[in-house]
Amino acid sequence: MSGVAIVTGSGRGIGAATAKLAARRGYAVCVNYLKNEARADAVVAEIRAGGGRAIMVQADTANEDEVIKLFERVDLELGPVTALVNNAGITGRAGRLESFDADTVRRVLEVNVAGAIFCSQQAVKRMSTRSGGAGGAIVNVSSLAATLGGAGNWVPYAAAKGAINSFTIGLAREVAAEGIRVNAICPGVIETELHAEAGVGERLQSIIPAVPMGRLGTAEECAEAILWLMSGEAAYMIGSMLTISGGR
Repeated sequence: MSGVAIVTGSGRGIGAATAKLAARRGYAVCVNYLKNEARADAVVAEIRAGGGRAIMVQADTANEDEVIKLFERVDLELGPVTALVNNAGITGRAGRLESFDADTVRRVLEVNVAGAIFCSQQAVKRMSTRSGGAGGAIVNVSSLAATLGGAGNWVPYAAAKGAINSFTIGLAREVAAEGIRVNAICPGVIETELHAEAGVGERLQSIIPAVPMGRLGTAEECAEAILWLMSGEAAYMIGSMLTISGGR
């Protein structure tokens, strides 16, 4: 497996695990981050220490101009992108729907939905055989919240991930004949910092009894699924939502 992969929001969590695994599988990797340069730098340093190629690029994926510059830099420094992982996402502080202010709702939708769309637009322009590209794979990181609804914690986030599921199906069908496979993973409760940043870090342990496997998932397990969807082993899969939830 080889090529050039862009992993958005890859300074931590599922994104960082995916960037590292992609590098180990032979990809040159762009580690994208928004604010925490030190974490992104640590991911890149680990990849390079293992003999891989990686760069880090700061960009707000909800900003189309910054997304365009991100892809142009990858073109210049790594080569044409062959895999995109739309991982960047935010929940906003946990709470009932009426507790979310307008700015937070807009930001949740912009990062989770518009960001994935902007990045996918640039990827399709480069990958599509219709445009002279050699094909590729796009994997969207959705969430089990899209199905469960996020009641009591983050309904706007769940709604955004529901949009990502629809986007995955639509784009997959649109570009399937152009050498591009589009799929998504839908993680359940994964042991990352996402919950703590939303103010409900203690919620993780309380959910375990509702998980048939009796434990939380890991970022590395999500990364394995993402890399599988990027690989030729998933050659006949498009528009699929791969659930990683321990049976929840």
